[in-house]
Amino acid sequence: MALPPNFLEELRLRTPLAPLVQRKTRLTKSGRNWKGCCPFHGEKTPSFYVYDDHFHCFGCGAHGDAISFVMQAEGLGFPEAVERLAGEAGLQIPQATPEAAARERRARDLYGVLEAVEAAFRRRLNLPEGAEALAYLRRRGLTETTIAAFGLGWSGGGRGAIAADLKADGITPAQLAEAGLVREREGGEGYTDLFFNRVIFPIRDRRGRVISFGGRTLGDGQPKYVNGPETSLFSKRRNLYGLDLAKEAAFRGKPVVVVEGYMDVIALHQAGFGGAVAPLGTALTPEQMEELWRLTPEPVLCFDGDAAGGRAAAKAAEAALPLLTMERSLKLATLPQGEDPDTLVARRGPGGFTTVLDGARPLSEALFALLTEGRPASTPEQRAALRHRLAEAANAIPDKTLAAEYRRALLDRFFAASRPQRGGGGPGSSLGRKPPAPPRNRPAITLERTRAAQAAALFAITLRHPWLLAEVEECFAAIDPGDARLAECRDRVLAWLAEGHELDSTRLMDQLAGIGLAELTTGLLRDPGLPEAASADAQPKDVLDAWWHFYGLLRGEAELMEDLASARRDWDAMTTDPVVQARAQQRLIRLTLLLSAQRRGEAAETEEAAPPVG
Repeated sequence: MALPPNFLEELRLRTPLAPLVQRKTRLTKSGRNWKGCCPFHGEKTPSFYVYDDHFHCFGCGAHGDAISFVMQAEGLGFPEAVERLAGEAGLQIPQATPEAAARERRARDLYGVLEAVEAAFRRRLNLPEGAEALAYLRRRGLTETTIAAFGLGWSGGGRGAIAADLKADGITPAQLAEAGLVREREGGEGYTDLFFNRVIFPIRDRRGRVISFGGRTLGDGQPKYVNGPETSLFSKRRNLYGLDLAKEAAFRGKPVVVVEGYMDVIALHQAGFGGAVAPLGTALTPEQMEELWRLTPEPVLCFDGDAAGGRAAAKAAEAALPLLTMERSLKLATLPQGEDPDTLVARRGPGGFTTVLDGARPLSEALFALLTEGRPASTPEQRAALRHRLAEAANAIPDKTLAAEYRRALLDRFFAASRPQRGGGGPGSSLGRKPPAPPRNRPAITLERTRAAQAAALFAITLRHPWLLAEVEECFAAIDPGDARLAECRDRVLAWLAEGHELDSTRLMDQLAGIGLAELTTGLLRDPGLPEAASADAQPKDVLDAWWHFYGLLRGEAELMEDLASARRDWDAMTTDPVVQARAQQRLIRLTLLLSAQRRGEAAETEEAAPPVG
């Protein structure tokens, strides 16, 4: 009996290829992959490459997956190789029973059934009855190419529509029930459609085969979105929407991004983010994380900027900890409040989502805030409980070296946050309190000193978050910081930006240090009076809001009017490049709001309007 495809897929998933190959030959890292001397023919120069799910020798042509490697390396037949790997992976090999053989035949048939169902749904979308669904997809900004690439369709509005469509192909209601398209009524009298009056989204496995469907109602019915039920081909825990397309994008070096829903994935793919995927109505599972790590060592999880998004991020982070290794982790990105990826790229173009990705933080940086959010730490008992929670989180990581690094990072931040402020102990504490320091003579607060502090805050935000230069480049170039060293720093930053470097703070600081500006830039970032937006873990929206705030303070009404006129000229001369469009539009909006606020006298009323001086 041939083994079920699902079993073989599970076996390959549980058998990391590189460690298996390293039993026979020494491998070294080569980018995301591995290389070494081929174990199947004598060679001195490595030409044997190991990828996530296959190996290939460019010398002798040997090629295959984990099963074929064991067959070639050990001289075993297929059943023996499977038996050995299954034993190591802790999997039970399905028994060769008549029932198992029947299940296998049905599985082969089900792929064909689902393929025919998908074609029927797609046909219906372009018939008069699908006009409303097609209009909905076009209103959401989808092109014909995108609709075709994702195989979007229409279920039909009549009961029994799909069974009637496929009856001529010899597909029975019983087969549709097994494929998850219909459900037998109570009492066994006929079948009920599971997808009715819905836009249809085919769900494919990593090999591109349709395994189920999702549907969105066009009316007010609930639930708005539904997925097909669990079947012999479809498991919500093990699959990701868009995985087949993301696999190809990841191979080309695109970031792998996990978002929430079908339309988010589709909108991002259309905007050029081909590595977007989504879970299927569940929180991200360990099985889905394993799939993500097969694509890239550091996928980005993208969450809403509200409280629910924060809870989802914390849950995903804690679920990932027991699966982390030194070669695979996560990044976490936060969307602006009230936005999802679909609306963000519609309003601000690809550049808007690029900004979100540029602001993604490694799990090691984001974890402290996720674990401490909403947990008070004002009493010894509360601090002890929080410290225990942080240590427990780090201890969940199996690799002891990595766990120790996480524990150190988390506790360092814990102690920094718990450390009493200058002047004594915690609130209400008198024990160990030092006598108050004598008053210092502070320089007088002058207009020049205030402007210098505002310029320093703006430059510190820029150095800490250079990703925002994609939006503010023109305005940053127009700033007169009133200081020759800051002016040189501005010019160097703009020159660095023009060279096309990755917009990374560490790399920018290294570049500036290399040309003699280390003392200036580190001094800017260490100023204790900086706004929160200049901290490394500030949210992208807060960073942009603060930058434009200080920019408005530094420019004044007349200069803002000149900026606005220049922005309008740029808008009138606009190209069709969506990134350029988004930047010009955002600059127009920001400058209009700043000028309006300044004319109303509101520009200096926020808490960050006058940072500490002296």
